[in-house]
Amino acid sequence: MPTRRIVVIGGVAAGTKAAAKCRRELPNADITVITDEPYISYAGCGLPYFLGGHVQREQLEVMQADEFKAKNNLEVLTEHRALRIDPKHKQVLVRDLREDREKEFGYDVLILATGALPFGPPVKGIDLKNIFTLRTIGDIEGMKSLVDAGRVKNAVVIGGGYIGLEVAENLMHRGVRVTLVEALPNILPRFEEEVALLVQNHVREKGVHLLVGQKVIRFEGNDAGEVTHAVTEHDEMIEADMVLWSTGVRPSVELAKSAGVELGSTRAIKVNDRMQTSVPGIYAAGDCAETRHLVTGKTVWIPLGSTANKMGRVAAINACGGKDTFPGVLGSSVVKVFDLNVATTGLTEKDAVAAGYDIETVIVPDTDKAGYYPGFEVVVTKLVVSKKTHRLLGGQIVGRGVVDKPIDILVATISLNGTVDDLAKMDFAYAPPFSPAMSSTITAANVMLNKLEGKLRGVSAQTMKEMQVEGREVQLVDVRNQAMYDEKHIPGSRLIPWGELRHKAAELSKDKPAVVICNRGKSAYPCQLILQNAGFKDVMTLEGGLAAYPFETKSET
Repeated sequence: MPTRRIVVIGGVAAGTKAAAKCRRELPNADITVITDEPYISYAGCGLPYFLGGHVQREQLEVMQADEFKAKNNLEVLTEHRALRIDPKHKQVLVRDLREDREKEFGYDVLILATGALPFGPPVKGIDLKNIFTLRTIGDIEGMKSLVDAGRVKNAVVIGGGYIGLEVAENLMHRGVRVTLVEALPNILPRFEEEVALLVQNHVREKGVHLLVGQKVIRFEGNDAGEVTHAVTEHDEMIEADMVLWSTGVRPSVELAKSAGVELGSTRAIKVNDRMQTSVPGIYAAGDCAETRHLVTGKTVWIPLGSTANKMGRVAAINACGGKDTFPGVLGSSVVKVFDLNVATTGLTEKDAVAAGYDIETVIVPDTDKAGYYPGFEVVVTKLVVSKKTHRLLGGQIVGRGVVDKPIDILVATISLNGTVDDLAKMDFAYAPPFSPAMSSTITAANVMLNKLEGKLRGVSAQTMKEMQVEGREVQLVDVRNQAMYDEKHIPGSRLIPWGELRHKAAELSKDKPAVVICNRGKSAYPCQLILQNAGFKDVMTLEGGLAAYPFETKSET
């Protein structure tokens, strides 16, 4: 049999994963990897931590080109740009960027791993010096050199997604004053409002000047052409020795599009579950390709390094004549923001409603270890569930404690079409250093079941706040003790400790709505039942209690 010629365009995650897997599948194949970057494989998600000094430059490169070439017995062409694909004759025209000359490569199978590119609306002054996007090692080296030289006292980060928050944290670690500007009402736009608000409060507590619901409309600079200020739509002048423009990315698909490869509804490359494009012999993987959402079945584009690696492996197996499929994604991800850990999977509340689900949600704080074990922390779990089937649709977790293990439990449950009933009965490993006897995940599932069965009437912090803003006469009943109340309470709430509630219930109006408040919601629920048994018509529990309350509180101490 003739030797199979495989060309991979792109490196980093999907491209290098595909190339290495192709070599394992076909030891005698002729494999060529083409990338316009000087690096073949690097840890893109680690770039902000290099800026902060937590990792070293050499740790970012997973493998240098020569090493990757030698270990996998393939050709690696760095600083070579693919200009054009001729599917009819199975040729790729490539320019050597160092020598400025062109050459053609024939292929039997082509794998596109062209990734994604930063994007943003056109803004006056965007071409000034010291304004960066962040996708490559070169980008972060430019930023770090300025910080290392002591030239950055004030930095502006535009965009409150993962990269923007991670860069803001690492700049603060280096002693830089940071202003973060997000055009949307909240940072972390893929997260629930309750979670995003808790993170926003934490970011501000850490000293970041945070502006949400605002856009930067222009940049101003000095005579040397260096940025000096970012200007918002409210004419706020923000000092800026350096700017990170991190408003998002778009799939890099121009090469594919010009070759007649079909794009999907997300404007990324359309592929089937074998990663095949519309053009025979051409596969696509990673940030340039769209996929399917495992809950809705709809096409989505969620660019993540973990997804890119899995896609690259599937594309390689099929490109080499094997049979494998990539079923889709849930958008599962986790991020560290200063001292908080934040994770998500599946559908948010808004996503689920938009997809046509009749849903129930719940917010439940609990500890990540036994509450008496040293070092325990509180984590807040939000679940989104179908009312009709009890199927788990999505979940998010935020807190100072462990969130990756419980979010992965939710991932597994959703992936297997599990229900919240299944989740509540799962047999998790338990010991005090690792979990409470009833894990935070099981506790959240049980609270959800109480709500689905009509036993618990919960109200979110946002809804309660809206009731107050609308002028509705709501009785806020705090059932904790005096010391806890004095330390922190919601303005307008009335202290009636749990042990006194049966005797003092008569002091409250049975005809007005009442919201019962405690630290985490666990004490509020039995107190809700006390008031209901006493004849109160409209009693609710503040979901998540004060542990998940993102709005202003008062202190008497």
